[in-house]
Amino acid sequence: MSQVNLKRLAQELNLSIATVSRALQDSYEVSPQTKERVKALAAELNYQPNAYASSLRRNVSKTIGVVIPEVANHFFSLAINGIEEIARQSGYHVLIYLTHEDYEREVAITQYLTGGRVDGILMSVASEAQGVEHLQHLYASKPAIVFFDRVCDTVATAKVTTNDYESGFMATTHLIEAGCRHIVHLAVSGNVSIGRMRMQGYQAALAHHSISFDERLVLEGEASDERNTELIMDLLRTRPEVDGVFASVERLAISSYQACKNLGRSIPEDVKIIGFSNLGVASLLDPALTTITQPAYEIGKEAAKILLRAIEKKKAILPSQSIILKSELFQRKSTAC
Repeated sequence: MSQVNLKRLAQELNLSIATVSRALQDSYEVSPQTKERVKALAAELNYQPNAYASSLRRNVSKTIGVVIPEVANHFFSLAINGIEEIARQSGYHVLIYLTHEDYEREVAITQYLTGGRVDGILMSVASEAQGVEHLQHLYASKPAIVFFDRVCDTVATAKVTTNDYESGFMATTHLIEAGCRHIVHLAVSGNVSIGRMRMQGYQAALAHHSISFDERLVLEGEASDERNTELIMDLLRTRPEVDGVFASVERLAISSYQACKNLGRSIPEDVKIIGFSNLGVASLLDPALTTITQPAYEIGKEAAKILLRAIEKKKAILPSQSIILKSELFQRKSTAC
């Protein structure tokens, strides 16, 4: 049986291909009677439109790119689920690009995406960012871009984030109220927004409780979990008075557990730990991890909604469309008094 396409429908109905196409799209240019004839034959022959060809004609790919630093982090896994739900509802495909926290790889990916391979981009920047020129160039060539979680403040587009400053303040305050006075802050790079805002929240909470800020108690994490564990162990050895740890990202909280285990430091008796984490098994750790949990799934959904509305309506994405969602503190045994 020959393939059922627009040409065959047009031949059997003695109509032009253009008329058949308009009829199937319910165009006002085609009479109701002709529309009925075309749709009836299309149903009889089980005609399926060629989505790829249609996309080419409209100069769209029906695909969005999602650029993230890592996929092992549960935050990004949940965010991708939210993005895919909205994309699927709108008939779009999702392509995932991993930077692995590497600046050069992020630059290469953005250069690749300037070639028009996707209709829009959702992006969370790498912690090893050394500049923003590549992001500004990407925005200039592909203005349909929305940042989420780790954003670039200098690009004039929408951002979907959580209340990182307030959450950093809340996490540090929780440790202080649990009796901690020497609190380590395990930070991500100050080059990314979440690193700066969570650090500022940490410092503000210390000041609010009349605790002096000690920059020697701030440790910036690296890409290697093993290296992070070593760095935390070194800090705990040289500063035995440390009684609290605020980890700004999930993997640094896990490295803190490993460091305490290696040194024989008991959690929470010797060191209390709180961390930003969407880890599903946080309550199953020994002891259960107190977390600041972000609405990752909703962040992904909201970012995708902003992007796809702009693509479909062919409208610019404005900074005023940015959204800030609230994170939530879940107290567990790792910070028990």
